[in-house]
Amino acid sequence: MNTPADMPTIDRAERLYTPAEVEQAADRLATAIDGWLDGRDCVALCLLQGAIVTTGMLLPRVHAPLQLDSIHVTRYRNTTRGHDLEWFASPRTPLKGRRVLIIDDILDEGHSLAAVEAWCNEQGAAEVRAAVLVNKHHDRKTPEAHADFIGLEIPDRYVFGYGMDYHGWHRNAPGIYALPE
Repeated sequence: MNTPADMPTIDRAERLYTPAEVEQAADRLATAIDGWLDGRDCVALCLLQGAIVTTGMLLPRVHAPLQLDSIHVTRYRNTTRGHDLEWFASPRTPLKGRRVLIIDDILDEGHSLAAVEAWCNEQGAAEVRAAVLVNKHHDRKTPEAHADFIGLEIPDRYVFGYGMDYHGWHRNAPGIYALPE
């Protein structure tokens, strides 16, 4: 198991976005989500664990009526490389005939987000949209992966903070940081 002593310190990482910039991105995301919902209700699905912070920032900013639930899938298992998708928990809220907003921390390769969206559609959701705090720029995204609402753009580097982790640590970093190149 990695310990804090094994982790790179935040002072050696490059801060890509300050807390104020992340908060402004959350405002923009909420405004766009409210525009889509136009006062209609929605099931917000927090993609655990990374999207806990993003979900917590977004919910008070969205004015449409929401029900909150979560879904827990992962590919990373506290590592920096993706593995096969592992499902831990499904939402308890029925999705049939409902608008669903999947909230995730990052759109990287998109395997998890695409799988969750497909699962929501299999459950009979009327409409599924995805919101991510950050979108990583590269050409390795799965073709099915997309986000309808994006807060911030980042380069193709390993990032942490605001829910994103490095070996299970630094989800609480005050900003979005990239590991040294």
